[in-house]
Amino acid sequence: MMDSLLLMIMLIVVLGVGSQWVAWKFQLPAIVMMSIAGLLVGPIFGWMNPEEAFGDLYRPFISIAVAIILFEGSLNLNFKEIKGLGKPVFRIVTWGAFLAWILGSITAHYIAGLSWAVAFVIGGIFIVTGPTVILSLLRQSKLKPKPAKILKWEGIIVDPFGALLAVFAFETIVFLSLDAKDPTSLLFFLLASLLAVIIGIVFGKVTGWMFESGHIPEFLKSPAVFAAVIACFIIADEIKHETGLLAVTAMGMTLANLGISSIKDMRHFKENISILLVSTVFILLTASLTLDTLLDVFQPKIIGYVLLMLFIVRPLSIFLSTIKSGLSLREKTLVGWIAPRGIVALTVASYFATILADNDFEGASLVTSLTFALVFSTVVVHGFSIGWLARKLNLSSEGKPGVIIVGSNRFSISIAKAMKELEIPAVVVDSSWDRLTRARKEGIQYNHCEILSEQIEYTMDFTPYDYLLAATEYDSYNALVCSTFLPEFGRKNVYRLPRQSHSGDDIIDIDHTIGGREVFMPVEGIEELKDKLRSGHLLRKTSLTNQYTYEDYKKDRDTHTILLFILKQSKKIEFFTKDIESNPSSGDTIVCLTPPSKEFNKIQDKLKKNHKNKSAERRLKT
Repeated sequence: MMDSLLLMIMLIVVLGVGSQWVAWKFQLPAIVMMSIAGLLVGPIFGWMNPEEAFGDLYRPFISIAVAIILFEGSLNLNFKEIKGLGKPVFRIVTWGAFLAWILGSITAHYIAGLSWAVAFVIGGIFIVTGPTVILSLLRQSKLKPKPAKILKWEGIIVDPFGALLAVFAFETIVFLSLDAKDPTSLLFFLLASLLAVIIGIVFGKVTGWMFESGHIPEFLKSPAVFAAVIACFIIADEIKHETGLLAVTAMGMTLANLGISSIKDMRHFKENISILLVSTVFILLTASLTLDTLLDVFQPKIIGYVLLMLFIVRPLSIFLSTIKSGLSLREKTLVGWIAPRGIVALTVASYFATILADNDFEGASLVTSLTFALVFSTVVVHGFSIGWLARKLNLSSEGKPGVIIVGSNRFSISIAKAMKELEIPAVVVDSSWDRLTRARKEGIQYNHCEILSEQIEYTMDFTPYDYLLAATEYDSYNALVCSTFLPEFGRKNVYRLPRQSHSGDDIIDIDHTIGGREVFMPVEGIEELKDKLRSGHLLRKTSLTNQYTYEDYKKDRDTHTILLFILKQSKKIEFFTKDIESNPSSGDTIVCLTPPSKEFNKIQDKLKKNHKNKSAERRLKT
């Protein structure tokens, strides 16, 4: 066991972030990696027990972290997003949650052997499928928009409801077990829940008004939001335990639907904080488990309970609640299978495990083991199966990574056409209907919209696209587009055309900070590329083999050839930039802009060869 608290904090943070990196590197579910890391350093090797080490600070820290995570998730719940999905989402978060509670409670009583009191409390907790795991799975699985939105909305909305349902079940049990029935506690719980929603809405409205009216400077907006979230959570939670989660969810949804641009600007910063908190909290929770808890997981009744929750309770509650909701059988199958539990289930269950045990409820000793068994099993099974099942059901957008090309002109249409021939998903985005004329004539996929508009996330599906190329005539606009989408696509996947020396834009100073990476050097901007196309340059695709290598290609190509991008055998795309040396290999395809002279020579050589062959045939006949 570690004696140094600082060393323990360092290890928790490193393990959390390291697990996220390993998961990203090898395309694995991040929660699985974090769970394994926490179990190894905690109950298995016994290097740390954070709950003992942090003492009284352990639960408050986790509670605040969960509140921030839930708030960050609820900031994505804009009602415009579920246009046309209102019925299935409403059904799932109401009737679906109710059915999952009833069926889960019955299963816990008859299969896991819990008393009815404990079963109904644990059944309420296990309806949650929170943002800590759902958003992570959606990020890696690339589902189509409809099932992805349903799973996201369910995970974030049901999260606080699960905690409240557990509190309601406990309060009801205490009320029924009293000799003198006093409904005061139940009435207080209901009023406290309603008050929590009001507190959240008020905090959201006030925060939004202060932002819009300029009462908070830009540099204080992020700290102010975090302070408001913590205050909102603690005020509601002090009135009644677990209602704080409902309050921060209401606050986040209120801000998300006010249309405040500054909130959107901070979303990626808050998402980064949320990822850090998820990483550390999951390590804390799993490392604090005991070896006895892990061994209890292998009891037949717990295994049986987990299997029924996976294969019966969840699918049945979804199928029954979405009858005539507009969801297809394939969508119901996917949504009915995916229900990973996460941090909220672990934290709320650990809280009630202590309370139920103190009140001598039968089966309370199994609550923690049962919770961990379900959390770990669902995270592993759903984490590894979501991508496979989505592909089988044709609900996945996986395939060759797509490219968003901003700006419709002669060059952008030409490169989009080359990508289309290579079966690369490519879309040309432009706010001018006239400029999109060429795209329509060439049969290129296009989107008539302003990509910097706040409405873009509701009018365009970004799921199939991994790269962005800003190719308009305006250097400053290209830089702005790239800077805006850096958090979405990552610095390595955002590109722009080289600066035009004659454009009048002086953006040299932003090269090393914002604006995306320059491609197709040493070309000087879009005008030179368009001029080359007008003069007869052609986009050529060359496949490399073991016999015809990249070295052979470099020897054969014209000195004026402009290298554009490589389609790797792995389906990834590599644009040619000045700062990264590409290393094409066998199976890759190189796309370049070739001068007309080379094309003409190749045609002439082919004609001469055909002429010689025909002459030889005539001589043979005579």
